[in-house]
Amino acid sequence: MSFLRIVSGFCIFLIMGCTDRSFSPITPEALEIGTAKTIFAATNRVMLEDGSFGPARSEDFSLLELTVSIPPSHTPGNLEFGYADPDPKTEFTLAARRQFSTAGAFDARLLQELNQFPPDERDVTVFVHGYNSTQAETAFRAAQLTHDIDTPGATVIYSWPSLGSPLGYAYDGDSVLFARDGLEKLLRHLETTGARRIVLVAHSMGSVLAMETLRQIEIKSPNWSSRNLGGVILMSPDLDVDVFRSQMVRFGKVPQPFLVFVSRKDTILNISRRIRGTHSRERLGNISALDMVSDLPIEIIDTTAYADEAESGHFVAATSPALLSLLNAASETADAFQRDRDSFVLNEFLPGPIIQDGAVTKVSLIVQGGGYR
Repeated sequence: MSFLRIVSGFCIFLIMGCTDRSFSPITPEALEIGTAKTIFAATNRVMLEDGSFGPARSEDFSLLELTVSIPPSHTPGNLEFGYADPDPKTEFTLAARRQFSTAGAFDARLLQELNQFPPDERDVTVFVHGYNSTQAETAFRAAQLTHDIDTPGATVIYSWPSLGSPLGYAYDGDSVLFARDGLEKLLRHLETTGARRIVLVAHSMGSVLAMETLRQIEIKSPNWSSRNLGGVILMSPDLDVDVFRSQMVRFGKVPQPFLVFVSRKDTILNISRRIRGTHSRERLGNISALDMVSDLPIEIIDTTAYADEAESGHFVAATSPALLSLLNAASETADAFQRDRDSFVLNEFLPGPIIQDGAVTKVSLIVQGGGYR
């Protein structure tokens, strides 16, 4: 990657830093314009006087229901953030926020949401955000992603205390370690709620948190993850490969499917690598050589071909319209063949060259002629 591209990445961060991202008002009237999406949340952020949750760390564990209004102008892959003065016609807007006083009240509302779906679609998707994220942004991103790929069941975000600043990388790294027990508490609790299955999805630095949490669960409760998770998905994981391998060692049985979305054009991960002074070492999210993980029972989905047309090169799976369409088609194909969704293997339905190297499978998604194959 050229020096110019590194500078460009930092410039984008600095421009983002000029926007006041700390405040997103509750705008109930947005639901008269946009489409409502329910996002449940668990957080160990400190609650502020206005009822929102900021970047400071808290020993408390809060359970919430957030209602996001998706603008009528929304197109798959785009995320139009609404901050201090949102326009519900064109921007994702926070329309309601409810804090539950007890875990039982949270469970009852979650079950009510799940019961809107057929029994075989009552899944809970847990989304763990990455570095430089506010709570409202995390709710918006989870709403956008699950809406665009029509994810069944309920969506729960784990909102760990990110500083929400491009200069907060070190703070966020410490917050990841602080937040492990909270994520474990959430996952173990969701196991008891009556969901058909729990799918854990983590992005960027959130992948460190997800893997550290699963590692500590496995030490205390061997094979808990394989018994209770219906899949693990790491998107653009900002995770050292050696650290990832040390975490995976703790799994007696790795939950399946275990998918890792990567892109060799991920500018943010290349910056992360240089910040650490490890210019020659790849992060898991931009890995290019399968032999580094060839003994692990995982599937690597290479999205490099979609990086240039994605809104975010660090979140291609959520911001590439073509890739989102392809993922939808893969899911629909699985349903059409009436496959058992618990044993759904993505490479059976995603087009592109498939490489098997030991235990790991790599699917390289290729764009041709303006479309995909």
